[in-house]
Amino acid sequence: MGRIADNFKSVQHEVRQTATACGRDPESVTLIGVSKRKSVGTITQGIEAGADNLGENYIQEAVEKIDIIGRDRVCWHFIGHLQSNKAKFAVKYFDYIHTVDSVKLAREIDKQAQKIDKIQTIFMEVNIALESTKTGLRAKEALDLAKEISRFDHLSLRGLMCMPPFFDDPEEARGYFRQLAGIKKEIREAQIPGVSMDHLSMGMSNDFKVAIEEGSTMVRVGTAIFGSRN
Repeated sequence: MGRIADNFKSVQHEVRQTATACGRDPESVTLIGVSKRKSVGTITQGIEAGADNLGENYIQEAVEKIDIIGRDRVCWHFIGHLQSNKAKFAVKYFDYIHTVDSVKLAREIDKQAQKIDKIQTIFMEVNIALESTKTGLRAKEALDLAKEISRFDHLSLRGLMCMPPFFDDPEEARGYFRQLAGIKKEIREAQIPGVSMDHLSMGMSNDFKVAIEEGSTMVRVGTAIFGSRN
């Protein structure tokens, strides 16, 4: 328990300190503990240390763990690639889906949300560096997709998500975070009905401080809290 609790409190302190240093309200940045590949016992230690937002990447693994831990104990974020045929599970189990990157996926999420009378909060995932190994839409497609999503009654588009390339020096990620913030501004200025653009989901264990400086409202931190992947 001690190590994970200490890790969480340390990262939480760094998040708050970074936000304050750049003139932001520390409460405006949500720390999401990324718990993929971690056991229920390990995750529970994180929750007991204060982690109230958790991120999962794989539907089947997440469903098994959430059934044990409970859907109401923390706010659950789906942050992995989502296939349309798994949308019903994402809608049932997750408060936020960060990785919508097509009209097809948005339509299926909307359909599944309608079935359970839910308004599903979603973010669009932007492949900010156009990496072939990563999913997400192109930056130039973001505004058009936002307009398409606004037509679905059971979706609430509230932000953007990205995962820039990994750099040993986090400063090298700054330009990508800044670009995503620019896309957010463009969509917000378009004043699309039902699209609010409150959030930027960006920044991980190695670069979350730079992400916060560039406007991130949700940082996704796994290794620095729970240790290296199993």
